[in-house]
Amino acid sequence: MQRLAQSPTDPEFVQNPYPFYDRARAAGDLFFWDDYALPCATTHRAVTALLKDRRLGREAPADHAPAIAPHLAPFYAVEAHSMLELEPPRHTRLRSLVLRAFTSRRIADLEPEIEHLCHRLIDRFPQGPFDLLDAYARPVPVIIICRLLGVPEERADDLLAWSNAMVTMYQARRTRADEDAAIAATRAFTAFITEYVAEKRRRPADDLITRLIAAEEAGERLSPEELVTTCILLLNAGHEATVHTLGNGVKTLLAHGNPPITDLCVEEIIRFDPPLHMFTRWVYEDVTLFGHPFHRGDRIACLLAAANRDPAAWPDPARFDPARFDPARFDPTRFDPTRRGPQNTSFGAGIHFCVGAPLARLELRAALATLRARCPGLSLATPPAYADVYHFHGLDALHVTC
Repeated sequence: MQRLAQSPTDPEFVQNPYPFYDRARAAGDLFFWDDYALPCATTHRAVTALLKDRRLGREAPADHAPAIAPHLAPFYAVEAHSMLELEPPRHTRLRSLVLRAFTSRRIADLEPEIEHLCHRLIDRFPQGPFDLLDAYARPVPVIIICRLLGVPEERADDLLAWSNAMVTMYQARRTRADEDAAIAATRAFTAFITEYVAEKRRRPADDLITRLIAAEEAGERLSPEELVTTCILLLNAGHEATVHTLGNGVKTLLAHGNPPITDLCVEEIIRFDPPLHMFTRWVYEDVTLFGHPFHRGDRIACLLAAANRDPAAWPDPARFDPARFDPARFDPTRFDPTRRGPQNTSFGAGIHFCVGAPLARLELRAALATLRARCPGLSLATPPAYADVYHFHGLDALHVTC
């Protein structure tokens, strides 16, 4: 396995990680990334296979669980109940309960509401240059997930601040100050959700928290800790990636003639410049993967964005092609493992395929189509730059004029 070095905080890499991915992919299905001390998968076939392989998973083996520093205990106490970090049987139970509340019909019913919100935000755009991330990309997903859960959208700024602080725990540039801010945000977020869960128990409503409280599978319900963590996960995951994709998508569209917004165009946006670039897995048993031996307790990283630029899966993968996906085989409302042809890895694969993918796709299509219709003269006011937030990938700001 070839070893390569590349700082994830190097300014050149932050602005364009794809040349490094190309170099790493040329080394084979797997390479060892010295800066992370991790073997990484880069090809589409390797990433998709590892994401689906049940000999690997997100939950650390009990005999290899890393020690948690005492000051980080509150953060990981919440993470301990996250279905994103769990494996069957607990993951199966939690995901099933969430899907009973997070139905495709409820998501589809949100489309007019999302479009109305987009128009309302565009009505408030200032004259002259402004940051589209602050004015549009951030409010759309966080307000929608607030409404979906049944918490006041007036608290959206607090939720954004808490979420942004918590996700720094996954960033390569994390410092002790970042950790302290994440712990403070975790405590505040937990107290906020706990308060609203109690309120929904007293006064049920037509919202996701009430449905999560009521959801039952084989006589089991979400525990209080699981309920709080699930709400935090849905709020964090329900907006963080969508914000990055909206910003990256507008930048991409403006650079490629601002084509019509279709489901296929949105899928290409998600493939071309995705918001999450790395997803790690634990190895559960001694196994050989793509010619390399691994042992129980090893970790391996799947580079989702590298898989999405693999020329073995995608012809001319560095080219943005809004008609790349075959409409006869593409259903944006669900993940179909029987579908032929390469599949976008941005939402993952296997049992951890993103539960919010249908909502994210709907928000992206509605937000981008409404923006294009209302602001046909949208243009960049200054060249955008990506933020130093790896293993996420999103713009620091997107200054535009209408």
